[in-house]
Amino acid sequence: MKQLNSTKKMVLIAIFAAIQIILACTPLGFIPVGVTRATTVHIPVILGGVLIGPGAGAILGAVFGLTSLVINTINPTITSFVFSPFYSVGEMNGNIWSLVIVMVPRILIGVTAHYSFRAVQKLDKSKILAYITAGLTGSLTNTLLVLGGIYIFFGESYAAVKEIGFDVLFKFIMGIIAVNGVPEAIVAALITVTIGKTLAPILVKDVK
Repeated sequence: MKQLNSTKKMVLIAIFAAIQIILACTPLGFIPVGVTRATTVHIPVILGGVLIGPGAGAILGAVFGLTSLVINTINPTITSFVFSPFYSVGEMNGNIWSLVIVMVPRILIGVTAHYSFRAVQKLDKSKILAYITAGLTGSLTNTLLVLGGIYIFFGESYAAVKEIGFDVLFKFIMGIIAVNGVPEAIVAALITVTIGKTLAPILVKDVK
């Protein structure tokens, strides 16, 4: 893809960020599933990383992280302390690691999506597989790093509020990945290839 000029990049980042905020403020952005939320807010981050660049993907990921931080602070679930240092439930308190979990994986979504797309497109002239790979990679980056961070930094507290033993927490998290994370990644891949193939020729004229 050709490099977009700086003005066009800023406009596109603003548009994608606005879409994220709209998603975050509606049920379509954070869909409640039991006491957690499945998200579609990461999809603009993936598309931004692929179509605009890794820097744009990181910025959009930061916007995603901030929206998640705000929502988990003002409209929390019982596990929101892992995403917000400003929220606590009983003896379970958020802390600096909450900021790491809510921000770092989200910033990396667009970056990993961008570079996985670049790697695969060299072998895929149609770019369909490249878009699918970017969608899967970006989504799983979010899922695996967030849940991994929860296990490492808040394992015992998270297990306590879920009313499960710490000894079965790893299996519990693997179940979340299977039930929520994998379908979420598949949806992200399908949307990424559909929208990406549509927008790329408009944004970058040499992309077919």
